[in-house]
Amino acid sequence: MSGTSLDAIDAAWVQFDASGALKVLDFESSPITARLREKLIGLQTDSFGDLELAHRVALEHADESIEVIGRLIDRMRHRRQALRALAIHGQTIRHQPKLGYSLQLLAGAYLAEKTGVDVIGDFRSADIACAGEGAPLVPAFHDAVFSSDAPSAVVNIGGMANISLLIPGKPVGGFDTGPGNVLMDAWISKEHNKPFDAGGGWARQGRIHQNLLAALQMDPYFTRKAPKSTGRDLFNLSWLESRLMHMRGSIPSEDVQRSLLELTAWSISQACQAEAVRKVWVCGGGAGNLLLLERIRSLTQVDVETTAALGIDPQQVEACAFAWLGYRFLHRQPSNLPSVTGARRLKVLGALWPAS
Repeated sequence: MSGTSLDAIDAAWVQFDASGALKVLDFESSPITARLREKLIGLQTDSFGDLELAHRVALEHADESIEVIGRLIDRMRHRRQALRALAIHGQTIRHQPKLGYSLQLLAGAYLAEKTGVDVIGDFRSADIACAGEGAPLVPAFHDAVFSSDAPSAVVNIGGMANISLLIPGKPVGGFDTGPGNVLMDAWISKEHNKPFDAGGGWARQGRIHQNLLAALQMDPYFTRKAPKSTGRDLFNLSWLESRLMHMRGSIPSEDVQRSLLELTAWSISQACQAEAVRKVWVCGGGAGNLLLLERIRSLTQVDVETTAALGIDPQQVEACAFAWLGYRFLHRQPSNLPSVTGARRLKVLGALWPAS
């Protein structure tokens, strides 16, 4: 898995028993190189007219993925014969479900040839073909692994933030709440050349700029009804800078960062309060932002913990989710949730690139 944060490529070796219950046997992660990250951001923000570049970047992304996968396979060589498939999301560079597509760079045939393992990918297209958003896909996994008797929410905070609403007696709900880390990462990168705000330390030095926060909250995405999904197509540095241009006077850069953190916490809390959840479980890179967790806890007035308390490290959850999607594909079991994506019906998600 590599998500919208573009920070790392994660790989989880996941074992499933006959009932479909999973166990994480090993995990490997490696930062995406600065060179590849720059190219991927360029493809996500430019007019995307260079098809050759896109294919070449897909191969570069595959090569970096192969390094991560290779280290995991080397460590797990005593279980190599049990490895059925690699379930790989690919790197999203466009997400336009209303136009009928979501584009992930994934050199599936190349990956299968280089690793000698069947590759399963393209998990979003089948849902979009049925008039769904193609995202988020993880609520079905969250429901299978984290559901309980109490109304709860699982919030994955990557580049974007998505929520799974697990309310007993109701269909599973879920949608992208809006930006997760993407704006905070972009701003600290611009101002301090750092990839992310470790623990929310820089944001903690600032104050919420109420006028800026109000301007950010006015984006129509936040009042759209679910099903809905978003990405860097909307929430990016240009989106932020266009709103800063209309602010009177200069705003201290740390206040901008603090306001961006508040925007993420607010959008997540709005979703939680709508369903009166009693527990919030957090996963993804944002789980390490202590100030962000504090603000979600304060705004929701409920207990907020990471998924580590449920037995899966918050950094491993999304890679496990795509392993689960791959498992469902192999057994030809549907894995989308129409109640989440708005698709017309249940669908088996994925496509196969065989190694042989």
